[in-house]
Amino acid sequence: MLALGPEWLTIILFGSLVLLLLAGLPLVFAIGGVSTLFIIFLWGPQALPVLANRTYMAMDMFLLVAVPMFIFMGAMLQRCGIAEDMYELMYHWLGGLRGGLAAGTVLICTIFAAMVGISGAATTSMGLIALPSMLKRGYDKQIAVGCISAGGSLGILIPPSVLMIVLALTTRVSVGEMFIAGILPGLLLSGLFVSYILVRCYFQKDIGPSVPEAEMLPLGEKIKLAGALLLPIGLIFAVMGSMFFGLATPSEASAIGALGAIVSAMLKRTFNWESFTSALFITLRLSAMVIWIVFAASAFTALYAVTGANSLVSTLIKGVGDPWMVIITMQLILFVLGMFFDPTGIVLLTAPIFFPIIMSLGFDPLWFAILFVINMELAYLTPPFGFNLFYMKAVVPPGITMMDIYKSQTPFVLLMILGLVLCMIFPGIITWLPSLMRT
Repeated sequence: MLALGPEWLTIILFGSLVLLLLAGLPLVFAIGGVSTLFIIFLWGPQALPVLANRTYMAMDMFLLVAVPMFIFMGAMLQRCGIAEDMYELMYHWLGGLRGGLAAGTVLICTIFAAMVGISGAATTSMGLIALPSMLKRGYDKQIAVGCISAGGSLGILIPPSVLMIVLALTTRVSVGEMFIAGILPGLLLSGLFVSYILVRCYFQKDIGPSVPEAEMLPLGEKIKLAGALLLPIGLIFAVMGSMFFGLATPSEASAIGALGAIVSAMLKRTFNWESFTSALFITLRLSAMVIWIVFAASAFTALYAVTGANSLVSTLIKGVGDPWMVIITMQLILFVLGMFFDPTGIVLLTAPIFFPIIMSLGFDPLWFAILFVINMELAYLTPPFGFNLFYMKAVVPPGITMMDIYKSQTPFVLLMILGLVLCMIFPGIITWLPSLMRT
């Protein structure tokens, strides 16, 4: 066995990981490769069965069943035309307001977030549907792009959320309670986005002009369009309501959601073999990516724990002093990491270190879990490597540059930080709904 102190081991371990990630190696290969090499260097090839053991232990987590189910639900709904129907509804109901199309887009993203569980689905869908419409109506490109990117990021906070499942697997916090705890913070952020858009467009008339009255439908036709909300709201209630009232576990609720997505496509007469197989292939690809990352990170965290390096990091963070300063320091660490690394990787690498510290300081781990997820939501918007920024770049017209996309996120990132601070100061925003589940 190679003798290394925890200080040097921490530096070499994380240094190697950062170098591989900066070199462009996929997260799973970076984490898995570093874990394998360090096990060989520290204990020799005879210790490699540890990897197989950790992989088997990760496979034995029944909650992983929910990952492909929720991904399939989102992929299927993305193809059944619900987003187009909801945008038409918001266009005629809110288009008459200054900034109404942008505010309506955020509301659609909020509803979509409660159905799909991933960020990219709402971002790409609304980028293809809403962005051309807003630009055609003379909307400022930064507010048009920004509202879609920010609204799409709600997909990992408003349940069901695949990232929350990964976080629950890592921390042993109840994923059902985490799902319910994310509802009010998600609605808070959505409300902040909508309020900002409407207030700014009210005072700056040129950045979000209203749709001409001649293009608006009469009231009777508008009421008929409201039927577009029946399927989404019904599906949301079936999935979230079954968990809130204790009728189903998250894994069972994910199966309800997958079946509901198929039924929704059939009712809309958009279900066909091509869309079904496309959703299955997307599910296979994304599920394999998530689960392989879970396997690799499981081995990495086990290695880190056995070597005692996690105790060193815990001691350094606790050395900050005041418990609230520890919380703030963790938020800053997560924010900086989110600018450069994949949110799933950040969860798997930092959660096993942060959560024991949080519990030892007497904080509610459920409350901190939602703060953690809000930080990961920020990671989707913060340059240079925010995922939603690249999703948007793939769908914007040629005249919109990457710098335009970066600038469009600034007000929404600040609003999200405000929401994070409010959730820290008023923990009941997070804990109130889960407390009703326990009674």
